Amino acid sequence: MKGGESKRSGIENEKSEAMGRMTKGLILLADDDEGVLAALSDVLRSEGYEVVVARNGREAIARFYEEHIDIALIDLNMPVKGGWETFERLTTIHPLLPIIVITARPDQYPLAVAAGVGALMEKPLDLVLLLQAIQDLLSEPIEQRLSRLTGKRPITRYLQTPV
Repeated sequence: MKGGESKRSGIENEKSEAMGRMTKGLILLADDDEGVLAALSDVLRSEGYEVVVARNGREAIARFYEEHIDIALIDLNMPVKGGWETFERLTTIHPLLPIIVITARPDQYPLAVAAGVGALMEKPLDLVLLLQAIQDLLSEPIEQRLSRLTGKRPITRYLQTPV
């Protein structure tokens, strides 16, 4: 009996610790570059976000089904399933999911607007701009998301590092 009590206490402690660690949101970070995954995950966690990582599009979709994702950051150049395919699949599953597309590819903004992407960020990453875009998209009213998705008011943010 005593063993059961200590086990129960341990579970209760874990729950109270988890409740005490309120986060700003759960971010799905999909990129095939281990360095980007590690560095960006560390920054996001230090800012109070929980992060789920995926190394390709297929893994990102699987992680999405496993977790309650609040926002996704997706690199376009990934193996197995590319960024645009992943974006399309995620928005089919959850049309209102805010997504930031990250890319080193030039001239992706017109595609991002047409697709209803929340924001497009070109590499190299500007962390201040990225963190602000995450915060803005997480607090964005549903009506604004719908407006962007239906193309009525294309308001895709273009996050460019100042030269």
